[in-house]
Amino acid sequence: MAAVLASPWAGRCDHRVDDVERWLLTAEERGNPATSLPAYTEGNLVEALVHGVPYFDRLVECVERLDAGDHLFFTDWRGDPDEQLRPGGPTVARLFTDAVRRGVCVRGLVWRSHVDWMSFSADENRALDDEVEHGGGEVILDQRVRRGGSHHQKLVVLRHDQDATQDVAFVGGIDLCHGRRDDAEHRGDPQPLAMSVAYGETPPWHDVQLMLRGPTVGVLDTVFRERWDDPTNADSGNPIAWVLDRLRGARLKGDPLPPQLPPPPPCGPHVVQNLRTYPAIRPPYDFAPHGERSVARGYSKAIERARRLVYLEDQYMWSADIARLFARALADNPGLHLVVVVPRVPDQDGAVAERSQYVGRWQALEMCRRAGSGRVHVFDVENHEGTPVYVHAKVCVVDDVWASVGSDNFNRRSWTHDSELSSAVLDTTRDPREPRDPAGTGDGARTFARDLRLELAREHLDRAADGSEDDDLVDPEAFVRTLESSAAELDAWHAGGRRGPRPRGRLREHSPRRLSLPTRLWATPVYRLVDDPDGRPWRMRLAREF
Repeated sequence: MAAVLASPWAGRCDHRVDDVERWLLTAEERGNPATSLPAYTEGNLVEALVHGVPYFDRLVECVERLDAGDHLFFTDWRGDPDEQLRPGGPTVARLFTDAVRRGVCVRGLVWRSHVDWMSFSADENRALDDEVEHGGGEVILDQRVRRGGSHHQKLVVLRHDQDATQDVAFVGGIDLCHGRRDDAEHRGDPQPLAMSVAYGETPPWHDVQLMLRGPTVGVLDTVFRERWDDPTNADSGNPIAWVLDRLRGARLKGDPLPPQLPPPPPCGPHVVQNLRTYPAIRPPYDFAPHGERSVARGYSKAIERARRLVYLEDQYMWSADIARLFARALADNPGLHLVVVVPRVPDQDGAVAERSQYVGRWQALEMCRRAGSGRVHVFDVENHEGTPVYVHAKVCVVDDVWASVGSDNFNRRSWTHDSELSSAVLDTTRDPREPRDPAGTGDGARTFARDLRLELAREHLDRAADGSEDDDLVDPEAFVRTLESSAAELDAWHAGGRRGPRPRGRLREHSPRRLSLPTRLWATPVYRLVDDPDGRPWRMRLAREF
């Protein structure tokens, strides 16, 4: 099995790049001197796993390789112990408890969550806690958040005490829960979540996770350990939760972790920077006493360098604070295009859930469109049956150079208020396809970023997965024209009564709803206070900085 994860770059990772800090944050720019995380690591190997099916399959393969003395650490927003990671299993709980029985140290941090009638996941997260605990592992239901906030990181770290070359981590947008095991056909997870009726009985789900190897795995191990070892009580933010958890015998404090293993050796051409959001809370985190907003700062630095194309896939794409960043880039660079792929409708029905989200998205997209007239292109996705696909991915690709995948959405909540984790990737390998330097800055297109954008585009356009139909997708201008043409053709087919063969492709033009004035009067404060709160200190809010 060792050959399965062997890297062709092992032993010859001399790829370095002189312009790393033109794109990535320095340690000072991270703005959190209390953390022990390095600014970035070189010599990594990163693979994008598009959708839950390939991610879960790879996760099972890697966890089943763990043996006595190895480590399995995970953080999650929601966890369903009975979610089948492959058809017929194993389930999440079985995979983890079987690892415990083999002598693996299994530790987890899962958001304690709110009550289920608010469409959150308190019962499911407690069930995962119970099952892993009964199997011999340890899972803490973590409530160290701002009021109304959440732990939103999705991280799994697997360490091998005998062979560090097999160490691997997974970072992205995919939770270990119902609804996520979908593939490119988008017929949904057989174990669905309750969502808006627009998405049907088994809601189609589009998402991305990264599989990372190399020194960055040691950094992600530290990300987990900082939260686990923090002396702040996990239940300190909610005294009622503390009482309820004590009554049910929930674990409120974790045992010490085993000593940290040495970082894995270099194995690839990718520079990786792990970006985080932590709010400033009281009592403070030891590892981020004033919070951390490196997600916001990392994206800001990269987007300020954009010249030709910013490609986004995002669950929300709202907030004037985030839109202002894109609007400034569009205004300063007349050749820049912004492509955004979002869900067609919110995930939950109901006036409060829907209207407040419509307020935020309409405001953000209108700000961008005013700044870059004709250069802002917004789409949603449907499957071949015409059912909308819920876009849960959090992906950003800038000029085919810098790429990021994580748990953070493009909204103020993710950039200031909740805990988030994203991995930004700068490939040292220059892509040979023309245009080799689309931005004209000398940075050159990089293979990982371009491949990620093209892989996502092929799915949305029903193009061959082997790249044989990429001729009109590589150049940014041609790419935008192709997306617009495909969406227009599918829109026309729907408008014409769906007569004749269905056009190729799955993109539809997205038109954000503008609400009436009376609706905006009540929906706007709900949006600002509940959906998209601001976790920054007042000084930063007033200065409009992160």
